[in-house]
Amino acid sequence: MYEVEGKIAEQPNSNAPPTGKWTTGLYDCFDDKGNCCFTWCCPRFAFGRNAEIIDQGRTSATCARLIFCGLGCFGLGCLYSYKFRNKLRSLYNLPEEPCSDCCVHYCCLLCAICQEHRELKNRGLDPSIGWKENEERMMRKANMEAPRVASAMTR
Repeated sequence: MYEVEGKIAEQPNSNAPPTGKWTTGLYDCFDDKGNCCFTWCCPRFAFGRNAEIIDQGRTSATCARLIFCGLGCFGLGCLYSYKFRNKLRSLYNLPEEPCSDCCVHYCCLLCAICQEHRELKNRGLDPSIGWKENEERMMRKANMEAPRVASAMTR
């Protein structure tokens, strides 16, 4: 993965998940039991991690978590969190399903946070290590693949 015009783009890779389709369903929470348990016990922390990755480090996990928590005290956390689902969908051209992002976050918040985490993981990003470490991994991977691409082009 690499950044193009401020968006994360996928490198041509036959193993990469396709854009335009979610890699897991909204209710597949138990596909990743660790993430499911963490999100159920600490939804603010899970959301903050996802938000930092989706926003490519422009929003820190702590800042996202505090805003989400503050709005959550009034039952309005979904009005903040759904915007990150919308950003994730636009990054990978994912469909807005099963209903609007705001409705998904209002009705199925924990499932939505779990799905977004799984989507990031399936696309090579790990919310648990933060944006900086993910960015470093992407740079190392790009640097390792650059010589292979160059040698393939000279053939």
